[in-house]
Amino acid sequence: MTDHDATGGLGGDGTRRSADGRPLPEKIIEAHRQASQPLTRDDVAAIVSNVIGSMDGDLRASNVKLYSELDAIAQYIKAAKLEIAAIQPVERQMTDIANASDELDAVVQATENATGSILDACEGIEQVVPKIPEGEAREGVVEGVTKIYESCNFQDITGQRISKVVRTLKHLETRIDELLDVFGNAPLPTPQSEPVSEEAELDDHERMKLLNGPALPGSAIDQDAIDKLLADLDN
Repeated sequence: MTDHDATGGLGGDGTRRSADGRPLPEKIIEAHRQASQPLTRDDVAAIVSNVIGSMDGDLRASNVKLYSELDAIAQYIKAAKLEIAAIQPVERQMTDIANASDELDAVVQATENATGSILDACEGIEQVVPKIPEGEAREGVVEGVTKIYESCNFQDITGQRISKVVRTLKHLETRIDELLDVFGNAPLPTPQSEPVSEEAELDDHERMKLLNGPALPGSAIDQDAIDKLLADLDN
């Protein structure tokens, strides 16, 4: 039903009447007249204020601050993602961390094996000491063996410290994996790096070969394969 149907029209005496011809009350006539007028700026502001006031919880300054804080966190996460992207290539960094952990584990194992060999040798010397005639020479041997035993305590101390570093590296590796999972599996952009001359690249390669040290167990080239390669070259 339209407003015209609801309010009827004007009677012969100029009085607004309903559809059935009855005069309309003045309140309805006035409401109809106001509804047909365009809204002013103050009217719109009043309506918006009433709508906001009727919402669950007012939009107070604390809410605005919360939104601002959330936006700041979003920007921080975005910046962190860009910084992680700058650590490129990520796969190489993760491999380097894993390799560093393996190398340190190998150091601990190598020093432990060496210490064991030293202690075994000391025990062998101790078995021979009683056969040495008493005197200055015998006392010197005993004193030297004792010092060796005392010095071998380094393995426990350094082993514990290196183990702490290994645990830290592994924890770091895990945390980086978790961050990459949070940011998604999309490939990160590779930052631009300055070109490196061939001479500098070769120097770095030779330096890295020296720094790598002996190969880790299981990753070294088999001696039989080396012998076969040399035999093929002779032929």
